[in-house]
Amino acid sequence: MGNPEPNAGLERLYRETGWTLRQFAQEINRLGTERGTPLRYREPSVHQWLKGHRPKEDVRPLILEALARKLRRPVTHSEAGFRTTPTDQQLSHPSTVEGLLDLGRQDMDPSRRSILGVGLFSVALTIPNWPDVVGRMEVVQRGDVQRIGMADVQTVSAMTERISELDDQFGGRTARPMAAAFLVNTAAPYLRMEGPESVRKAMMGAVSDLCYLTGYMAVDEGLHGLAQKYYLKALELAGASEDHLTFCTTLRGMSVQAVDLGHGEQAMRLADAAAAASPQAGPRMRAFLAGQQAHAAAQTGNRVQAQRYLREAEVAMEKAESQSKAFGSYDPSSLLYHTSQVRYELGDIAGSIEAMEQSDRIRQSVYRRARVRHRCTLAERQFELGHLEAACQTWNLALDDYPSLQSGRADDRIRTMHSRIRPFLKNHAARDLFERARLVTPERLLPQ
Repeated sequence: MGNPEPNAGLERLYRETGWTLRQFAQEINRLGTERGTPLRYREPSVHQWLKGHRPKEDVRPLILEALARKLRRPVTHSEAGFRTTPTDQQLSHPSTVEGLLDLGRQDMDPSRRSILGVGLFSVALTIPNWPDVVGRMEVVQRGDVQRIGMADVQTVSAMTERISELDDQFGGRTARPMAAAFLVNTAAPYLRMEGPESVRKAMMGAVSDLCYLTGYMAVDEGLHGLAQKYYLKALELAGASEDHLTFCTTLRGMSVQAVDLGHGEQAMRLADAAAAASPQAGPRMRAFLAGQQAHAAAQTGNRVQAQRYLREAEVAMEKAESQSKAFGSYDPSSLLYHTSQVRYELGDIAGSIEAMEQSDRIRQSVYRRARVRHRCTLAERQFELGHLEAACQTWNLALDDYPSLQSGRADDRIRTMHSRIRPFLKNHAARDLFERARLVTPERLLPQ
């Protein structure tokens, strides 16, 4: 066989990035680590790809994602000069119900969960607009005899609410297996059953909400590629059921995921899409959406826009009928959290600490995971200003609740705590905190 033809498409994209061969290889390796599959590519491998040698199948998505992040636009297989294969295209495009069942079944299977976790967060993910998805859900197979009624819809909604409460109190690792099992065994099969059109739309909306929650819990475990799959299913079902609320909530959730991963521009795009899809939002939902727009804008460095959105969120919260009644979990404490995040992103660490302390004082006790995560964040910022003993006191408060949680995000914050205080063990407050924390921290999180 002769030498392959040079890959002109990949060469063109590579030149557009301005990278060196080494930088390209380093980015692929970094994304491999992010995906959970560490790699050790060097310049010769990239050179071979440019010369036409086909990268391994599991590396191609990393190449496309690396290029998309650098160029800030989607990059397709064909554009990069990769001939598509059935495997690249995932063979077929399953129906909404079939795709949901496949995703849930794999998520239920303990032997598959490590494989599902090997998923990469995509900044170039194609997000449907509201008009694109309304009523677009394909005709699904329906049962011959069984029919659904509003009582069945209420069952799905009630179960989703209970699972959400467990998630808030105990974390995603505890609640997500229940959500996946309920999705497969009860919720998704309901979508195949006969019923009045109004009931079927209500059921799609209820299952959409469950998909959103399951994706949110996947984020809590750090399974960001999997979370995006659930979020996209939630968007599809919300559009089919004409459920603006869940559609906007899901887009906002995707923005929260992106901003927490440091993808500010993607977070801004998603937050703006959520706001655009809800033109008649009431004041509480407007606060819910504008708070996230403020955080995303601040991360992109747009001070004026961030402060404008934050003020909009504050005014909307003041106009809300009852500040004691949250929109989902968005309440005055959540708004103060966004205030803290905006201030921090814009360089006001002291101001971010003040807002986070206010948020902690009024946070409802049912949100145990949020309390742990946000107290740890507060402690990290106190530590950043050199207030070691105040930080240790705040970390101790977080440890009050931490043993009750099964949360990847909480684990990350506790791992950070150990790394920060370890060099300061001669300080009595740091030493006491370290000794207490060592008793309740899983061994895998302790510094080696």
